[in-house]
Amino acid sequence: MRKTIALAVAAVALAGCGVLPGRQGGGGEEKQAPAASAGQEPSATVTATSTEMATDTATEPPPAKPEQVIAQREVKVGDGDMHGKARAEITALKRQGKLLSLAWTITATDGKVNMHNGMGSATLDYTVSAVSLIDPVNAKRYRVARNGTGEDAQCVCSDTQGQFLEKGEASTLYAVFAAPPVDVTKVNVEMPMIGVITDVPIS
Repeated sequence: MRKTIALAVAAVALAGCGVLPGRQGGGGEEKQAPAASAGQEPSATVTATSTEMATDTATEPPPAKPEQVIAQREVKVGDGDMHGKARAEITALKRQGKLLSLAWTITATDGKVNMHNGMGSATLDYTVSAVSLIDPVNAKRYRVARNGTGEDAQCVCSDTQGQFLEKGEASTLYAVFAAPPVDVTKVNVEMPMIGVITDVPIS
């Protein structure tokens, strides 16, 4: 007998400001300082976002479509015993109401790649919370959303604890952000270890 499973995902409150040194942040946007003002701190604009999604999933889902790479970058990473080459492949950057979902894969193409704490915003942060989006048109940076505003607020993103990729191994990751204005069709994606991937299209 086939059963239909209804999945309802409750609203997630994503509020706070962009992460600044020594402060907790969440899912917001922050103004970027112009290139000419290198010594000046950027001003932060606080936003709050929320969404509600409901999905009906059949017992027999349609065949999965192969992921399409929309942007990529390959670089040398690490030092000492923990060094190698990594390739970042962005497979989705989708607008969903007031949110923007980023999906990507990191593959170790040589040596060893530290995903354990290589993309977190602190030494003991085993997530990808330090990944950010840059809107070059409006000079804003978007930090990964968090599920609250307190010290215990967690990022709405992948956990990478224990991931040390050997050559040929890959890690599939995601992060959720507040969405930029609807007229913004491309952003730059900045990742620790990887650097900046420019002109990533929003779908």
